[in-house]
Parts: sequence; C-alpha cells; structure tokens
Amino acid sequence: MTYKTIATRVPKEIDEFLQKIMKEERLDKSATTRRILELGISEWRKERALDALKKGKATLAKAAEIAGLSIYEMIELVKEKKMDYIHITPKDIEEEAALAESD
Repeated sequence: MTYKTIATRVPKEIDEFLQKIMKEERLDKSATTRRILELGISEWRKERALDALKKGKATLAKAAEIAGLSIYEMIELVKEKKMDYIHITPKDIEEEAALAESD
C-alpha cells in the first residue's frame, strides 16, 4: 500500500482524544489517526449506501458496493438499521442473483 502524508488542524479536544486512543491501543499517532480515518470513512460509506437505498437511487447490490460490503453484509446492515422500505425491482433481483452466482 502506498501512503500519502496529509496534515490537518484539529481542535484540542480531538487531539486529546487521539492521545487517549494512542495509549489504550498502544499505537503511534500516525497509526491511530489512520485507524480513526478508516473507521470514519467506513461509517460514511455505509450511511451513503443506506441513504441511496432508502431513496431508491441504488439497488441492494449497488448499495453494498458503495458501502464496501458484500451483499450479505449489506442485508445485515439493513436489518440492523431496521429499514422499513427497500425499493426492489425485477432488475435488482437479476443483478443480485448474478452476483450471488459469482460468489
């Protein structure tokens, strides 16, 4: 994996929290910051995927792709979030069946 350096200013409270995580996880500041960014990006992707799914702008397969999850993981996320309505078209079923066959 290729790394790129980024720099940002954060409020004192965030820096203090990073210090706490560093101690608990026994990581240096770079590793801690990377881990927090990875978690944040993962959650952001899931929120975007769920929103697209809820609005009918993505199929379950597309939402899984947006979220960086398998279809099965996406189904579990939808269940976990207790989403009441999911738009499913015949095309969605065909796409998801094709993906399931390729797994």
